[in-house]
Amino acid sequence: MNRLTHLFNTKKQDLLNVYFTAGYPQLSSTVTIIRSLADAGADLIEVGVPYSDPMADGETIQQSSMAALRNGMTLDILFAQLAEARRATEIPLVLMGYYNQVMQYGPERFVRAAREAGVDGLILPDLPVYEYEQEFRAIAEAHDLQVTFLITPQTSDERIAKIGTLSTGFIYVVSSSSITGKSGGITDTQKAYFARIAALDLPQPKLIGFGISDATSFRTACHYANGAIIGSAFIRALKGEEDVAAATKRFVEGILEPVS
Repeated sequence: MNRLTHLFNTKKQDLLNVYFTAGYPQLSSTVTIIRSLADAGADLIEVGVPYSDPMADGETIQQSSMAALRNGMTLDILFAQLAEARRATEIPLVLMGYYNQVMQYGPERFVRAAREAGVDGLILPDLPVYEYEQEFRAIAEAHDLQVTFLITPQTSDERIAKIGTLSTGFIYVVSSSSITGKSGGITDTQKAYFARIAALDLPQPKLIGFGISDATSFRTACHYANGAIIGSAFIRALKGEEDVAAATKRFVEGILEPVS
């Protein structure tokens, strides 16, 4: 059974998905961060594939991607690192990248390499629905690799329903019409949007991302969805840290601590 499926079958609420950029802050950090996140209590991990031309990432993640590329991160190195990490943990791993990277590597080759490395799912924000239906879906399903689509406050109910039929992993609920890294708390408008999505009763689990940065916003998001995704805040917590394992542990414990 796919590890994501097992997770969603066994835990329905308060799921913590932590995003980090592979190869940041050091090329060798990837395995340490995955192991540390798993040990600290994260439920699943979103591994960002460094890319020079992102479409949804804010300044923090963009800078971490450029640093990772300067460090020498490549897809082949990443797959080797993921395979090493997989030998130490069964936590679900999701790759977050761009379809342009997949096409350059070769879709069949990419999916096979990802699955062999222990990856359970993919998030590709620039993957067109049509191309997924016509070409990529069969490749992903043949290798039991789940694919997640994003929805935003501007996504129509009709398209959300379509995404609900296509997503084989979770549905990524983008909290606002902005890039990653926005902070400032969750507004009443966002809460109304989350409630609207929850009322649609989509078959897949829903995780809220973009702007989730601390224990309070994590708990608020979990009230409206199965869990939440934290990325930019974790990247900032890693900046300048020599002991990434200790920094990771502190960060996750801070997110999971009870809110008074």
